[in-house]
Amino acid sequence: MFVDFVEIEIKAGDGGDGAVAFRREKYVPKGGPAGGNGGKGGDVVFLAERNLQTLLDFRYRRKYEAENGNPGGTSLKDGRSGEDLVIRVPVGTIIKDAESGKILSDLNEEGMIFIAAHGGRGGKGNSNFATPTNQTPRFAEEGKPGEERKVSLELKLIAEVGLVGFPNAGKSTLISSISAAKPKIADYPFTTLAPNLGIVQYKEYKSFTVADIPGIIEGAHEGKGLGHRFLRHIERTKILLILIDVSAEDIQTQYDTILAELEKYSEILAGKKKLLAFSKADLLPPDEVKSFAKKKIKGYDGKPLLFSSVSRLNLDKVLDELWKNLSE
Repeated sequence: MFVDFVEIEIKAGDGGDGAVAFRREKYVPKGGPAGGNGGKGGDVVFLAERNLQTLLDFRYRRKYEAENGNPGGTSLKDGRSGEDLVIRVPVGTIIKDAESGKILSDLNEEGMIFIAAHGGRGGKGNSNFATPTNQTPRFAEEGKPGEERKVSLELKLIAEVGLVGFPNAGKSTLISSISAAKPKIADYPFTTLAPNLGIVQYKEYKSFTVADIPGIIEGAHEGKGLGHRFLRHIERTKILLILIDVSAEDIQTQYDTILAELEKYSEILAGKKKLLAFSKADLLPPDEVKSFAKKKIKGYDGKPLLFSSVSRLNLDKVLDELWKNLSE
């Protein structure tokens, strides 16, 4: 199950209390203060890992607490600090304050860390409070509480190319043809219910990643259909490849609708570099392929690509064009 948004509660460890103790040694009847300091509470740390693909685990556990620091001991022994709690999340996870919505960190690279809650400082033992006028202090400092907060985790996939189109436009078939990704494919709308990520091996020693999201329909930016839930996953891409089925009743309307929905969803998507391709060319009669390849689309400056993932017609040309634009 793919999960890309959760809210959880986190709490760093409390600092340990300082100790009240005195030296008790043979032949030293009135030893001085010897209370140790309390240990620091553990931090709550988020760590980005590339082998994770979903936030599903957080559905079953909503509260995370780091270890408290230990209290100080006798003979000036400090308490042990609490262990940090390391929470592993997929690369591309954005951490926000759940109440204010403020972005705290964007873990968009492997190995990035973010301390979301700091552990409390340990209290000082009575040995720290001895003065010439009070050589035997009988008090110590309490440990400070660790930070606690509610955070939201939002996953945005890291891909260089995003596939966009109406339901059943051939996006899943394309990604399965050019990468090792194996999404569910069927001849009906909304087969894709979650984003798919594929790595394309392009020629020798070259590769790029492609993200496929559920189809977009008119009104997606308002929550209609399924694509609106996953549009965030193509906000990081460098290029958007818009796919339109050659058998669509009105290709121009589909193209205009997709552009409008991207623009209404976010300025980021509206400003992306966009390529246009007609999919399922194998459905065309042989004598119509050349004429269809010359079709003009109002509002699109370039020449649309025409390909078939099933027959692999012009599939290499699609990859060449994607790599060319990525290289630029």
